[in-house]
Amino acid sequence: MTPAVVAYGPHPDQFLELSLPDRTDPAPVVVVLHGGFWRAAYGIELARPLAADLAAAGYAAVAVEYRRVGTGGGWPATLEDVAAALDALPGLGRAGQDGAARLDLGDVTVVGHSAGGHLAAWAAGRGRLPAGAPGAAPRVRVTAAVLQAGVLDLRRAAEQRLGSDAVQEFLGGEPGEVPGRYAVADPVGLLPTGADVLCVHGAHDDVVPLEQSQRYAAAAADAGDRVTVRTFPGGHRGPIDVAGEAWAVVRTWLEEHPVARGTGTTLEP
Repeated sequence: MTPAVVAYGPHPDQFLELSLPDRTDPAPVVVVLHGGFWRAAYGIELARPLAADLAAAGYAAVAVEYRRVGTGGGWPATLEDVAAALDALPGLGRAGQDGAARLDLGDVTVVGHSAGGHLAAWAAGRGRLPAGAPGAAPRVRVTAAVLQAGVLDLRRAAEQRLGSDAVQEFLGGEPGEVPGRYAVADPVGLLPTGADVLCVHGAHDDVVPLEQSQRYAAAAADAGDRVTVRTFPGGHRGPIDVAGEAWAVVRTWLEEHPVARGTGTTLEP
């Protein structure tokens, strides 16, 4: 099925692609946020295979494009776009020709890889943003997040100069230069989110170190969130291979973690 393309803003990069499953009842929603260190060199093409696989499995899949560094993105536009795309979901809920609701907005998962993992974790924590911050006052609650080799601790990532200073380009400076931006953009500062979290990371990732998932998971667990960490013997792109081991882990986790999520924290090797 060809996805429906929906604009959520006037810029050419402000659009999403909705793929509905072959079912008539409201489907759980999975929003896919692509990575690429927030830069214009990478786009929604990275999210499309995951969205297609999710739709085939019975989910309403939403692949999101957003403004990136080099196409009008960065601070605060990229965050504003992700928030706007999520807040557009209620307007997509009556997409069927019969007018029936097609999206179960009580079950919304965000999936993101690399910088998309950052955006997914940030989206899950939007409810903790102060009034007036980019993305504050979300219309839709995120109930679960899958963070694939995510850049999840921005201050630490800036220290490590990940992506040749990708965080500094994204936020417009070092943590000491624009501390207010880091405060509202860094997922570790928006805990607890109340969402169930799965972190999937390659043990041999030399682009975004496994430490990023481990640090976020530890902080989330300390804050009382339910978080599972799964590693696999692969590199940075492994999590977005729909035929790979890491994606199979994600699919199983989604199937076993409906809205009524379990309790407790699981940290797995």
